[in-house]
Amino acid sequence: MMRIFLFLATNIAIMVVISIVFSLLGLSGTLDANGVDLNLNALLVLSAVIGMSGSFISLAMSKWSAKRGMGVHVIEQPQNQTEKWLVDVVARQAHRVGVDMPEVGIFQTADANAFATGMTKNSSLVAVSTGLLQSMSPDEVEAVVGHEMSHVANGDMVTMALMQGVVNTFVYFFASVIGHVVDRVIFKTEQGHGIGYYVVQIIAQIALSFLASMLVMWFSRYREFKADAGGAKLAGKEKMIGALRALQRAHEPQELPEQFAAFAINAGGVKKLFMSHPPLEERIAALQKRR
Repeated sequence: MMRIFLFLATNIAIMVVISIVFSLLGLSGTLDANGVDLNLNALLVLSAVIGMSGSFISLAMSKWSAKRGMGVHVIEQPQNQTEKWLVDVVARQAHRVGVDMPEVGIFQTADANAFATGMTKNSSLVAVSTGLLQSMSPDEVEAVVGHEMSHVANGDMVTMALMQGVVNTFVYFFASVIGHVVDRVIFKTEQGHGIGYYVVQIIAQIALSFLASMLVMWFSRYREFKADAGGAKLAGKEKMIGALRALQRAHEPQELPEQFAAFAINAGGVKKLFMSHPPLEERIAALQKRR
């Protein structure tokens, strides 16, 4: 509840600041002088509806998408010792972090991977790959599960959706302003929107989204350090370090679908600014510094 309150308060504050900035800069008057009849407050509200709804629809569908996109087999009744052990580990850690028991699943891939997703921390899914179970020791798997359970306990699914929604809101808002101004001032459209608006707005959305993703990825990397620390607390620091070292030895994992890739333990990227996860060397070093 506090996270939602802070989110709403932050958005209200941002809306107020933008309105004040526009007034101080005389932007509305400048737009009017150029025939740009744009209601900025209404546009900001519309942008929030568009930006937040897409993010939360994606979050609401995350478990469904994960199960079908990754072919996750949810363990209803353990069929063997491995499944029973995995369910017991998740149950024990869920109790320790104070969340409801998540659904537990296994998906088929040779890559060592795991992810957590779900609409809320008390309605989540934790899944591990067959490759992870086969390539890691029980202690290392326990640490990986602890990492994912820390994501769940920290409410990372909702937090990431909120951040992405805010980013989407302002990307759409500023892209629409740019498209509107170009359409009125350069293409001289007098009423409604011409083709210039739609073309420029789409181009601006792509460019702004590219830049805004750096902020989202920075937060994602910060969140990974927190989840590593949580995994170390739940399973033990040496187990968590051992799991990260095992990941270093593993092959690059397959690409996860966008809806829940943000919650996977592995991620890649050619440039650090656009990496959702920090380099494994940095994650190990951060854990080694912890007491």
